[in-house]
Amino acid sequence: MTTFEGLGIDARLIQATSELGFVNPTPIQEQAIPVLLSGTKDFIGLAQTGTGKTAAFGLPLLHLLDASKRIPQALVVCPTRELCMQIVNEVNLFKKFMPGMNVVAVYGGTSIGMQIRDIKRGVQIVVATPGRLIDLIERKAINLEEIKYVVLDEADEMLNMGFQDDIEFILQNTPKKESTWLFSATMPPEIRRVSKKYMNTPVEVTVGKMNTANKNIDHQFYVVSAQHRYEALKRLIDFNPGIYGIIFTRTKVDAQNIAEKLTREGYDIDALHGDLTQQQRDKVMGEFREKTLQLLIATDVAARGIDVQGITHVINYELPDDLEVYTHRSGRTGRAGLTGICMSIVHSREIGKLRQIERTVQSSFHKLEVPSGKDVCRKQFFSFMDKLLETDVSHGDYETYVPMLAEKFADISKEEVLKRVAAMEFDRFLKYYENAEDLNVRERRVERGARDERRGGRDSGRQPQEKGRWRDTAGREYGGGRNGNGDYQRLFVNLGTKDGFYKASFLQFLLDMSELRKDVLGRIDMKEMNSWVEVDRNAANQMIQAIDGKKFKGRRIRMNDANSR
Repeated sequence: MTTFEGLGIDARLIQATSELGFVNPTPIQEQAIPVLLSGTKDFIGLAQTGTGKTAAFGLPLLHLLDASKRIPQALVVCPTRELCMQIVNEVNLFKKFMPGMNVVAVYGGTSIGMQIRDIKRGVQIVVATPGRLIDLIERKAINLEEIKYVVLDEADEMLNMGFQDDIEFILQNTPKKESTWLFSATMPPEIRRVSKKYMNTPVEVTVGKMNTANKNIDHQFYVVSAQHRYEALKRLIDFNPGIYGIIFTRTKVDAQNIAEKLTREGYDIDALHGDLTQQQRDKVMGEFREKTLQLLIATDVAARGIDVQGITHVINYELPDDLEVYTHRSGRTGRAGLTGICMSIVHSREIGKLRQIERTVQSSFHKLEVPSGKDVCRKQFFSFMDKLLETDVSHGDYETYVPMLAEKFADISKEEVLKRVAAMEFDRFLKYYENAEDLNVRERRVERGARDERRGGRDSGRQPQEKGRWRDTAGREYGGGRNGNGDYQRLFVNLGTKDGFYKASFLQFLLDMSELRKDVLGRIDMKEMNSWVEVDRNAANQMIQAIDGKKFKGRRIRMNDANSR
């Protein structure tokens, strides 16, 4: 079996990896490191998150760079502040025995002046988010003339977030780079175009199959009616007392509403969405990492770049519209060789979409029953008893109190004491679930929903509608509206594919901005500079008021009735 030593990296890096307990490289590390150590070859590495990509590029960078030159020699670009900080933390561990080698993180939401001072003190590796890096370039606060290596980490996430122009600007401003290394979980067409434009015959390595899910994850789904979604979520949380997970919603409104409801009911949960300031986001993420919060509820946009170890469960409150997003969601668990569970709460009409995701990620999905109220109480009861038996009583002077306890409970049997302890702990659960209804949609209804899909029902995989409108299961076309009557108003908006959007991400952007639900949308026609969106007439004004005049990447958004232009 290959070891890090066998890959030919610097002895000081071997010393650091050994101290960290790393002996054998992961598949992406084993295949990437020998190629990258040459320093002259462009490289594309396709592997899921949590497979050790940071070490795959971090170790070769530290091996190749000259610590005596205190100028930026390598640039790592990633989509979010969280990922930026994570990369810096890992690289700092790897360079422990390499004095003079420095790495700095630059990202938005914090003082740019302090970051400029850190760079001027002398660094070899700069890890940056695109927006802040461009700020530094335009201020002439960073010298990219001597950059030899550019790493694009989570490249697909950056393009999904609209950073394509920024990435191209960065690549154009590193004229002396010797090689570009691109790491991604998926390979959408936009990444292929960037690689052809800026990379020279790159070596391409794929670990596992593209878009496939991590094999350490158990994919489960629960079929419920739409009105029981929240109750099913609550029951799944209660049935897994040790859960430490992320719940994904489509919109920030759903994220906030569900977080508030669960908080009122006593759950340790908070929401992560686009309306939070950076300070609020840092606070939520800090509490989640420290496990002060048991659960985090997030939109896909807000959760990008989150890498937290030990997440046991990912719950899809609703399936994502874009199939690739499912891979990113589920990849938050089952990391670093651990196992994880990804649960999806689905309506019977979403079975077709679920099966398409199953084929895309090439993993079997297991249909399970939403637990009954009695099942939940039983599970909570046994969990509490396990904790009781495992409680450490070696600390503290409990022996002093034993005689008093014995005297206090002299006339009560052991069984009676246990009953009272159980009543104190479970009274709330027992009352809540005493008359709990069955939330599962039974087989006949599931089959009928699947038949509706095949016949072109409301939420079908391909849905014929008036004037030829339809929607595919990836959310890439929409039509028919709530009533299937096509009563739409056509809106113009000055955003297009050149802004880094594709149809599914543009859809999510519109819904997040307007706080509308997806069933108000009809056909989306995207061009390079502009787009046309069909919206239910009753919701069109709300969308215009929410979006027109706002700014996207510094540019004022114009949205109006397409027929009035």
